Amino acid sequence: MRPHSGTLVVDISREKVEHYEGVYQCTARNKHGTAVSNNIVVRQSRSPLWSKEKIKPIVVQEGVSLVLPCRPPAGLPPPIIFWMDNNFQRLPQSSRVSQSLNGDLYFSNVLREDSRNDYICYARFPHTQTIQQKQPITVKVLNQDPMDERRPSFLIPSGPSSSKMVLRGQVLEMECIAEGLPTPEISWTKVSGDFPAKRTSFLHYQKTLRIVDVSESDAGDYRCTARNRLGSVHHTIRVAVKASPYWISGAPRNLVLAPGENGVLTCRASGTPKPSITWSMNGIPIENSPKDLSRKVEDDTVIFTDVQTGSSAVYQCNISNEYGYLLSNAFVNVLSEPPRVLTQANIVYKVIKNHQVLLDCASFGSPIPKITWFKDSRSGTLDGETYNMHDNGTLEINVAQARNSGKYTCVARNSLGIYENHVYLEVKEPTRILKQPEYKEVQKGRSVVFECKVKHDPSLIPTMTWLKDDGELPDDERLIVDSDSLTITEVTENDAGKYTCIMNTTLDHDSASADLTVVVTTPTPAVDARPDPPTDLELTDQKKRSVQLTWTPGDEHSSPIQKFLIQYEDVLHHRGHWHNLTEVPGTKTTAHLKLSPYVHYTFRVLAYNNVGFSRPSFPSRMFKTEPAAPDENPTGVQGFGTEHDNLVISWKPLSGLQSNGPGLHYKVMWRQKMMDSEWTTVTVANNSKFVVSGTPTFVPYELKVQAVNDYGSGPESAISHGYSGEDLPVAAPENVQALVMNSTLAEVHWDPVPHKLIRGYLKGYKVYYWRERSLHKHNPHHVEKQILTFSGNHSHGMLPALHPFSLYSFNVKVYNGKGEGPPSPTQQFETPEGVPAAPSSLIVTNTNLDSLTLEWSPPHDRNGLITGYTLKYQPVNNSNELGPVEELALLANETSVTLLNLKYSTHYKFYLNAKTVRGAGPAISQEAAIIMDEGNTQTSHPIAWAPPHRPPHKAPPVSPFGNVSSSMGNDGALISWEYWGPEKNVYVEYIVENSEGEEEWQKELVNGSQNYMLKGLKEGLSYRVRLVAKGHSDQAPHHSEELLVTVPAVASRQVDIATQGWFIGLMCAIALLILILLIICFIQRNKGGKYPVKEKEDAHTDPEFQPMKDDDCTFGEYSDNEDHKPLKGSRTPSNGTVKRDDSDDSLVDYGEGGDGQFNEDGSFIGQYSGKSASRDTAEGHESSEAPSPINAMNSLNSFV
Repeated sequence: MRPHSGTLVVDISREKVEHYEGVYQCTARNKHGTAVSNNIVVRQSRSPLWSKEKIKPIVVQEGVSLVLPCRPPAGLPPPIIFWMDNNFQRLPQSSRVSQSLNGDLYFSNVLREDSRNDYICYARFPHTQTIQQKQPITVKVLNQDPMDERRPSFLIPSGPSSSKMVLRGQVLEMECIAEGLPTPEISWTKVSGDFPAKRTSFLHYQKTLRIVDVSESDAGDYRCTARNRLGSVHHTIRVAVKASPYWISGAPRNLVLAPGENGVLTCRASGTPKPSITWSMNGIPIENSPKDLSRKVEDDTVIFTDVQTGSSAVYQCNISNEYGYLLSNAFVNVLSEPPRVLTQANIVYKVIKNHQVLLDCASFGSPIPKITWFKDSRSGTLDGETYNMHDNGTLEINVAQARNSGKYTCVARNSLGIYENHVYLEVKEPTRILKQPEYKEVQKGRSVVFECKVKHDPSLIPTMTWLKDDGELPDDERLIVDSDSLTITEVTENDAGKYTCIMNTTLDHDSASADLTVVVTTPTPAVDARPDPPTDLELTDQKKRSVQLTWTPGDEHSSPIQKFLIQYEDVLHHRGHWHNLTEVPGTKTTAHLKLSPYVHYTFRVLAYNNVGFSRPSFPSRMFKTEPAAPDENPTGVQGFGTEHDNLVISWKPLSGLQSNGPGLHYKVMWRQKMMDSEWTTVTVANNSKFVVSGTPTFVPYELKVQAVNDYGSGPESAISHGYSGEDLPVAAPENVQALVMNSTLAEVHWDPVPHKLIRGYLKGYKVYYWRERSLHKHNPHHVEKQILTFSGNHSHGMLPALHPFSLYSFNVKVYNGKGEGPPSPTQQFETPEGVPAAPSSLIVTNTNLDSLTLEWSPPHDRNGLITGYTLKYQPVNNSNELGPVEELALLANETSVTLLNLKYSTHYKFYLNAKTVRGAGPAISQEAAIIMDEGNTQTSHPIAWAPPHRPPHKAPPVSPFGNVSSSMGNDGALISWEYWGPEKNVYVEYIVENSEGEEEWQKELVNGSQNYMLKGLKEGLSYRVRLVAKGHSDQAPHHSEELLVTVPAVASRQVDIATQGWFIGLMCAIALLILILLIICFIQRNKGGKYPVKEKEDAHTDPEFQPMKDDDCTFGEYSDNEDHKPLKGSRTPSNGTVKRDDSDDSLVDYGEGGDGQFNEDGSFIGQYSGKSASRDTAEGHESSEAPSPINAMNSLNSFV
């Protein structure tokens, strides 16, 4: 069952559908009775497959009749049959070949072209959207012996007559299919009457007669005739119309009866055959229900006499025959209920004069209330030609006049009481254009002015709009719009067109148009296509409040007159102002006009065609209506108090036209409601309010204001309601309780204050609540009171966003339009524990080679009793990828922990959260790294953030701050604290340690917070940090203890540079370059050719050579003895000696020669001397295998 509804949802995805087939019925029960639904039949849709069969080819002689059977499998619902070929094209049908209602394909006679092998019958099952196909049928038509022509005979139906039954309201389909040669034609007749023309149709080439929405009159004999030139044949179908039960006078209606009243439930229906009627009460057959002397069952009627309270029930009427049933529920509610008016009170209806208006008065009560309407003074009920009373209580005024304005009272009465509702009607004067813009013809370059003077109701705000050719005016400074005119200067040809002025108000509008023609040459008189004004206005059939106006139409100018507009002028009250009275079709020349008293009427008529309105006709003679008593009373009557002991009665006065005569004044009446006291009456001149003094506080009054003139009083004024002045409530809500829903939500309940003690209009209740303290400490919070307002007559409310594990106090006040009443006694409640906040701080200290210490402060918002902490940590590699997580459970009284066996040169991330019995709170995180000291590769020194140091002195005991701590992070220093002082302005102040005396403390405002991130601190400096709370200017500020926060000079993520990949790569590259340079110099030192350096070597007498320059590719000082030492890494001969002449050439000799220089890359430039060349020639055989410097360089370049 779907929640909060009567819908039954069956999930058939896991069960067989057949298990849920059956008949269902819904029953709804409550304390008033039981209602039942109609039977709901649930069946599974089926689309069975066609049975496999082998269809033999059909061979027939040309001219004979043929029937191709379809016989689809039975489905639910039945399938739709159609015939198609292999190409999925429908087989053509005609008067000779057609499909019957059962799906078979009939041939009246076959032709040779009917031969084919793809007659296929298809069955489409609409519910499952599947199509089944029968095996194709092959038809072969032979032309051996020509068939003789023959007269018609029926293939279906058989015999001379048949019968058919159809239910009322369903579709009747009858078919006659005949065979013959030539093809017969089918016609239909009804033997005993005519076909119902709008419900009858002939289908399938007249072979099927279809009548929709069958009624009993469709029963009878129907004859179908098949005819060809050889004769005819007839078949008569006798149609019988049956009917399942149907309502005659509608289903029985619910009854609302008062105790002692009588009532009747009627369940009147018909059907063929006549249905039987059974009654049930609350779903039980009435004969088995408890006896009730006030109830009597007579066939289709249940009669209730002198019903009593407790007889309420739901009655079921079941009407059934063999073709169906009707089931209806009717609730008989025995109820004692005084009348209530459901329409909103004091609605102000606004309507334009001469328009229709409907004043609503929807009511409820038991017995059914009787509705009466009164106006203003309540001199009598409203009836007559002016007013029309509807059954639902609505009062209709067909043609609203100014005198209809006023206060209307709808009174609902029954034996248990009376209820009044007041509404107000304001009849506004219509908006009318007094002087319309006129046709203008102007020369190009001149100016033109269109006037549009308007009259409107003064209480409505008008808006004037001008259009050109039904669109907006061009944005051109030459077009000047004033309050009542449009001026166009320096007219151009583009300015020609139709100009329309529209006056809009919130209730109506009026418009008028005129054409502008621009001529270049001398203007010529224009042809006016508007009609000429009507003439010969006459007034006949003159009565007190009506007259008949007749006129003669003017020339139409080839455009038929569509309507006439009748206007009037009130010479007595509004001389010079014309008002629209009514419109009549253009085919009429007379109008019956309804008039108002005490008006001097003059009428005129305007004709209208497609071009526009004509000029007004000449006015008629004056017709004066006689004065009379007012037809309406003032509207907007209301009562209210400006003081606790007075009542101000106000109303909207009548206008001059509404007065209906001279000497207008008002009769003001009032009395206390429900006191049955006499009306107090005063006469007030033409005013709009009256003040009654000395009234009780906030007492309901009934009010009436009636219009009176020299000719009598207006209608009985409707009763309005009001209250004297309000005063403050004198009582507080009682039985105030709090129900704690969870750790942050509580529900407050209270008993509403009695209405008489509120002494005013109940506005609602206010709950004042405040947090006294947290339950884990006893210092007060001094939090300001919070207020939740619950508008209306509430008896409970929710207090959201509470602090867990706290003590709260609260009280409740009622308030009215004057103010608040006294508070209820202060109550208290405790919120349960919740999950704690994150720890206030987490810092890393005492970092060693493989260990460190974590220190933390408990959460500021504990939200309960801390049961322990959970510490998680994991390594972070150079790519910021997180490693495996280690978890550690800590006790509640611990504030530090030392982690051992950590990996050096590793970055770690730590997460710490606190726990209560309600679970774990959010975590605070911190990061640290254990790094090798780069200055010494033999011992390692871990590097980590230095913990913040607190100053040695303590805060004064009166400080409202506690648990002040700090922790360093990537973004700055996080300062955390607890605060329970009353001051609102809280600051974090900081200054550089050991700063000079003239430097001031920097401050940051942190109101409402208990932690703050100090950013922008300089690296390598220490700061003194403190918290300051400031109250009024005359109060000394409160300071917390000072913290010393040190900002490290290096980033928090310092790692050993020797372990970094980029550093190792750089070192490898430098080593490779040094190796290449060594190879180059070694090759040049050990070259094989004989250069002219031997003589220079022999010439040296100093045993030690001078060191060469670095840019000469030398390697420092060396002695002659060192020349005989083998180079490091070089090969030494087996005898341990080195032949200096052969392999130990010195590069010093080349440094001394003028031609022997090195390029920037260490290669030789210049030419060898001739001596060198001869030396090479003489000793070339000794060094032919040694590489030359140039070849060595080329080889090196190739290698690189």
